[in-house]
Amino acid sequence: MDVLFIHNNFPGQFVHMAQAFAQRPGARVFAVGSPTARPRPGVTLARYALPKDPPKPGHPLVERFTSDVVRGELAGAAMQRLSQEAGCDPALIVGHSGWGETLFARDIFPEAKQVVYSEFFYNYRNSDVGFDPEFPDGGLRTAARIRTKNAGMLTALAAADMGLSPTEWQKRQHPDFLWDRIQVAHDGVDVDAAAPNPDAQLRPAGVDRTFTAKDEVITFVNRQLEPYRGYHVFMRALPEIMAKRPNAQVLIVGGDGVAYGRPAPAGTTWKDTYLDEVRGRIDMSRVHFLGQIPKPDFLALLQISSCHVYLTYPFVLSWSLLEAMAAGCLIVGSDTAPVREAIVDGVNGRLVDFFDVVALAETVARTLAERDTLGAMRRAARQTALATYDLRVCLTRQMALLDGVMGAEPALQAAGPALVPVT
Repeated sequence: MDVLFIHNNFPGQFVHMAQAFAQRPGARVFAVGSPTARPRPGVTLARYALPKDPPKPGHPLVERFTSDVVRGELAGAAMQRLSQEAGCDPALIVGHSGWGETLFARDIFPEAKQVVYSEFFYNYRNSDVGFDPEFPDGGLRTAARIRTKNAGMLTALAAADMGLSPTEWQKRQHPDFLWDRIQVAHDGVDVDAAAPNPDAQLRPAGVDRTFTAKDEVITFVNRQLEPYRGYHVFMRALPEIMAKRPNAQVLIVGGDGVAYGRPAPAGTTWKDTYLDEVRGRIDMSRVHFLGQIPKPDFLALLQISSCHVYLTYPFVLSWSLLEAMAAGCLIVGSDTAPVREAIVDGVNGRLVDFFDVVALAETVARTLAERDTLGAMRRAARQTALATYDLRVCLTRQMALLDGVMGAEPALQAAGPALVPVT
């Protein structure tokens, strides 16, 4: 049986599914991706090259769909090469629809069952756009841009046999008439690597000290330090937090760029914009910007954390929150819909209004003051991760769904020990 994965940044969310299929006797696994795609053992990868001079859209509002169609054509040509040169004849195609690469997969392999990874459907209301009054949404023009931005994903879903979303909230960002076609199965996190370790130590590059779980450490993690993940709110809360907790050390992880949303004004970064806003009111000797750090350091950071702050617009839920839960962190999170799917206030973490800087400062300070008495909350956070987000549990569900699409009985035993659920 041949299985084909399509992902701009392969393996992306498909790393474990691809590995599981590669371990099945008689299965051949193929992948298509852009120049950023990375090879994986047991997977035949075909990359496509992006054009130096992409075609111009006929109208500014279809710029995104034009880009999707270009990538769809290029990915389609890579699929044809796999068919002609490697004999790829997939029984199953699993593709991420976010860049348009799955648009023509049905036409190239009409007999294959197709699953579209439906990560995020854009909405003008009750979602990320217009959520933050600090960044006005632009009115009707923005609404029109958002509507046309979904064109490629809607076309891909129309050709698919099933959609797959990582969380219930992300599924329900899609139009309700599609809900019955979309199944929910999270990608999962490694709860064995992200686990409590009272002996953990972290000596970050450029910081002349070693941190342990005995220290009072506030942690904040973003891929990039930007408003979508609440960096501006966190920084505005720091003066009060640090005044209330004079021994607290603050470890901030994230790059200077933009992963989501609009860029900072020309010549600036969001990191510096909001740091400059509070710089004169915080003790900079206790605030450490670590940049983007290696995975072992990230895990150690969670293990020595006294209070982990996670804020987000209504948007894709970060793996880092789930890894923090698995590590048994005391979490203070934003009371936004994606976070509420994982955190129950007062049970496995604490939630505050995203925009309430005063409440955030008070809740973080209170959590630090009470940390020695909050063992039950730590254990509840880890138990949620074990029950709901453990890679083994999630991968078992994902593989069962994919087998079901093909009309096959789940072959979980053939996928190796990584699929054994935690009990």
